[in-house]
Amino acid sequence: MSVNRTELVAKIAERANLTKVQADAALAAFQEVLVESLAAGESVKVTGLLSVERVERAARTGRNPRTGEEIQIPAGFGVKLSAGSTLKKAVSA
Repeated sequence: MSVNRTELVAKIAERANLTKVQADAALAAFQEVLVESLAAGESVKVTGLLSVERVERAARTGRNPRTGEEIQIPAGFGVKLSAGSTLKKAVSA
């Protein structure tokens, strides 16, 4: 089972005593800040919850699964998520 955006907004609104519109705006703002920060090469840390950072990926040789032909995969960027202590405790309980 998973929580979709609508359900997440409803839960945030209830817990923070906000309207759903306000909670959705806060979630959208968090998303924008996260995306803009990562695009600028900055990491985002929410103490106890998670840490998100942009990481470089080196160029490498891959293989086309359909033909078996070797292909060159260019260098690029990826995203690394790390769970904080509060999140780790919640998952392990």
